[in-house]
Amino acid sequence: MSEDNLTNVNTNYDASKIQVLEGLEAVRRRPGMYVGGTDSKALHHLVYEVVDNAIDEALAGYCTDIEVTIHEDQSVTVADNGRGIPVDIHPTKKISALEVVLTTLHAGGKFGGGGYKVSGGLHGVGSSAVNALSEWMEARVYRDGKIYFQRYHQGHPDERVKVIGDCPKEKTGTEITFRFDPTIFKEETDGLNYNTLVNRFREMAFVTRKTMIHLVDERSGKEITFYFDGGITSFVHYLNQGRKPLHNVVYGEKEIDNVGIEVAIQYTDAYNETVYSFANTINTIDGGTHMTGLRTAVTRVINDYAHKANMLKENDKNFSGDDTREGITAIVSIKHPDPQFESQTKVKLMNTEVATYVQQVVGECFKEFLENNPSAGKAIVQRCQTSARARDAAQHARDLVFRKSVLESMTLPGKLADCSGRDPSKAELYIVEGDSAGGSAKQGRDRSFQAILPLRGKILNTERASADKIFANNEVKAMISAIGTGINENFNLKNLRYDRIIIMTDADVDGSHIRTLLLTFFFRYMPELITGGHVYIAQPPLYKIQSGKKVNYAYSDDERDEVLKKLGTAAAEKANIQRYKGLGEMNPEQLWETTMDPDRRTLLQVHLADSMAADKTFTMLMGSEVPPRSRFIQTHAAEVRNLDV
Repeated sequence: MSEDNLTNVNTNYDASKIQVLEGLEAVRRRPGMYVGGTDSKALHHLVYEVVDNAIDEALAGYCTDIEVTIHEDQSVTVADNGRGIPVDIHPTKKISALEVVLTTLHAGGKFGGGGYKVSGGLHGVGSSAVNALSEWMEARVYRDGKIYFQRYHQGHPDERVKVIGDCPKEKTGTEITFRFDPTIFKEETDGLNYNTLVNRFREMAFVTRKTMIHLVDERSGKEITFYFDGGITSFVHYLNQGRKPLHNVVYGEKEIDNVGIEVAIQYTDAYNETVYSFANTINTIDGGTHMTGLRTAVTRVINDYAHKANMLKENDKNFSGDDTREGITAIVSIKHPDPQFESQTKVKLMNTEVATYVQQVVGECFKEFLENNPSAGKAIVQRCQTSARARDAAQHARDLVFRKSVLESMTLPGKLADCSGRDPSKAELYIVEGDSAGGSAKQGRDRSFQAILPLRGKILNTERASADKIFANNEVKAMISAIGTGINENFNLKNLRYDRIIIMTDADVDGSHIRTLLLTFFFRYMPELITGGHVYIAQPPLYKIQSGKKVNYAYSDDERDEVLKKLGTAAAEKANIQRYKGLGEMNPEQLWETTMDPDRRTLLQVHLADSMAADKTFTMLMGSEVPPRSRFIQTHAAEVRNLDV
């Protein structure tokens, strides 16, 4: 943030800037209203709320370093070198401002009192809600050469704020340590996920230029530091690793009516759109007015340029938004003094004026870039033309896939062995690799609720294929028809024919590749199946261990060793160990017993904890660039088990 931007911030940040709107009530009884629930996502949200406060200090120009530490007991410390929460006596509450902030809902320096110009934690419920939902919390504030301290239990202070020591006068900042309350987050025995926090803090560091975020996990010894001089330009470069860019990153930055706007845009050879929006450093995953402004401006600028460059004739149809978004990677980040979000979890920005501001900034910088870089402009327009042609062909192919007549419903693929039951909530579809495994699965299944769709060989790599080629592919068409929901803009979850879509492939390299191809397809074209918890991965056994008439199945090398150990040395030496190379080696009864029987099978549910990380992983694994994939394989080679070559 520039010095000009800081002139509007009242640097006299003291107790008078802390405004109280209402008391802290009902947070423990209704956590969903404040952090979105009591699941893993909500648990991580506790950390984000505290870190958001440190980021707000960075946005105000007072903080450069943020350290987050996960301790062995699952407690978390967030420390920053900002100004430190005020500790003097609040003028109306008559207690320390620190206690007001951490025990009163809607209390903070973010309600027009002059403490902050822009802020991510606008509701002022963050720290106090975290306190209420914590088994205990400790706050240390470094100000005026003193260390101030207060401890809380389930949101209630154990005692008043007190001085516990001295510190150098130049040292300032806030340190919050809390442990989530296990009586509220009952299901979260695994605690915080390091990788989930890594992905979130990476985003924060990208959109908060020149602020260091250091994460330490004392449970595993892992740690990582993020610091980016280039801000969202660096972000676009990061997202486009594994793709071939068509031009340099287009960057624009401007302040309009006290709203700071940053955009970064780059087109690549990818077939999907990668666009993320941020408001006051918060990833607005459902978009909002800033996202609308970006997309509208990009489409308008490209159409205007294409006509001006005579690449679109007067009578030619303009490119649609879909045509101009294919292959784009873009970030829009706004800093707003009064952002309006759809809910406390801040997933969608609602300020109507922001759309106009973003359109103005994108219109200016993108238009100037195209006019000054005609080769890049030509490449982008040609990219849109190719996309438009493929989209027309895809629409024709899609019509063939989805066409319904008055007398017939959607035609199901001939190789689908459907289930006899008609209740989708109880039905499941096994997508099986190969005809032989498909045959065993058809014979071994429970026909009342299990359907089988065998695939011949590897399906199309949808990461590298245009839409028209995808719709022309027989295996893809068979899956779309069988699942029933349609894809992309035609997707409708109400038409889902099976509650569980189960991928069942061999436990070898080819099987893993087919599984990744299928997951890529679902992620790119039916992501709602994944986010809705409908996609699963079957776990066939790796070994059949027979000792006399007794048969055991093992799903890993460790399980095999455990089975042999239980048999005893003599029996183990005589045991017949069969390593399954593929599903087709199992007869129908074995396949049912080990992999399809709901009472005995193991299914892995596919979750999408972080769409940005998933997007990058699929691009790297399935995209056209070889070096990033090679680096990934080399990095993770030591983790591979049961490799068949």
